[in-house]
Amino acid sequence: MGTTLSLPRPKGAHRVIADSPPNGHVDSRGSGRRKLRIAFVAYRGNMNSGGQGIYLWFLAREMARMGHEVHVLVGPPYPDEMPWASVDELPNQQFWAKWVLDQTDQIVPKDNPLQTLSPLNFYELAASRIGFLPEPFAFSVRAFRRMSELLRAGRKFDIVHDVQCLGYGLLGLKALGLPVVTTVHHPLTVDRRASFVRDETLKDAVGTMKFYPIGMQAFVARRLDTVFTSSEVSGRQIIQDFGIRPDRLQNVRNGLDVELFSPNPQVEKQENSLLCVGRSTDPNKGIRTLIQALAKLPKKVTLILVDDNSPDNQVRNWAREVGVLDRLTLTGRVESDELVRLYRAASVVVVPSRYEGFGLPAVEAMACGTPVVATRAGALTEVMQLTEGGVLAERDDPESIAAGIRTLLENTEARVLMAKRGRERVVETLSWPRVAAATADVYQELVARSRRGRPTITMTSESRGN
Repeated sequence: MGTTLSLPRPKGAHRVIADSPPNGHVDSRGSGRRKLRIAFVAYRGNMNSGGQGIYLWFLAREMARMGHEVHVLVGPPYPDEMPWASVDELPNQQFWAKWVLDQTDQIVPKDNPLQTLSPLNFYELAASRIGFLPEPFAFSVRAFRRMSELLRAGRKFDIVHDVQCLGYGLLGLKALGLPVVTTVHHPLTVDRRASFVRDETLKDAVGTMKFYPIGMQAFVARRLDTVFTSSEVSGRQIIQDFGIRPDRLQNVRNGLDVELFSPNPQVEKQENSLLCVGRSTDPNKGIRTLIQALAKLPKKVTLILVDDNSPDNQVRNWAREVGVLDRLTLTGRVESDELVRLYRAASVVVVPSRYEGFGLPAVEAMACGTPVVATRAGALTEVMQLTEGGVLAERDDPESIAAGIRTLLENTEARVLMAKRGRERVVETLSWPRVAAATADVYQELVARSRRGRPTITMTSESRGN
């Protein structure tokens, strides 16, 4: 199969939204807009617990920089400090994690064992014990309760932004008269299909069916005011799998911290060094195909894989089968600073995925000034065409991926050109200020529409005597 090499072409000007003054009320076009009171809800808030934690932290920060008032309701593991927002940490007993980690001796809290019998706690305990993921539903109910308390106490909110929870409690917030939006980077149906690929027994398949709360998420998503997503591919998947009306969907893309992920000329490029960030346990990441592609490249080409480095990682067996184990390095978990250094030092970053709702490693690499070989899978084609910072190869095709890598390794001029262009385009189109400005525009439209259509006095009304 062939490999596509992007060639330079003129691009139009793209405006980058700078940080707004703390009290400035501006939108992405710079015109005056009203200051909004935004409530974010996220059932897991820590950056290490998944992409929703990263999305929450940076989007909330940018909204505060734009002058909006930000309140965050969040479940454990909790986010890093958010000094620019008021934060409500909504506790749960994390029963599901304790079952998975075999921490059964910690399930019943010793200091207050009776709290396990409270309705939501008992539901989470029972649901997690039989294989369901109870957190999204339970968190949404807790968020609804807390928001109701705040409203009764006189707090006012203009809009609620859910970060990939989609629990039934969000419908309660809509019933209070609040516009509610959500972000879905890709529907859980994608993860469920990947899980079925991994399953080896009927018991595994039944576990997959029980685990993902797809029915609830689809039901709730269809009833919210807007669903944000990060790519056209994800949008089509959400429409197909969740039944969302196309006019309710907004693709504002995903954001990146282009200050952290940035080039550094002092970091020396390692010749013939490939980097891949992806879990071998996730079939969608295509790691086995990349190992097969490595075997088709000269022996001087090496691969650093940011993945679990335990002895039982199956990627070692794949590398041994094709004779490249001595050319493979597993890093284990790395901190952000080390990840940035790895991106900067690599000659080429490879993203061999079978599906991506956005393709964050590709964008991070280009922001760090390193060209990318990515497969035509999910949103990767869209991202690569937008940024023009690398080469596209065919999905599940070791020959095509190897050809793309070879094209860049053998052409220093193309690598330098793509590195420069990829960085520029990521900053112009995918930086957090740009994404936040586009998101805030949608907020403003929904709030204006809500105010035109709502009763004169509601729980969130600013009318005297509320």
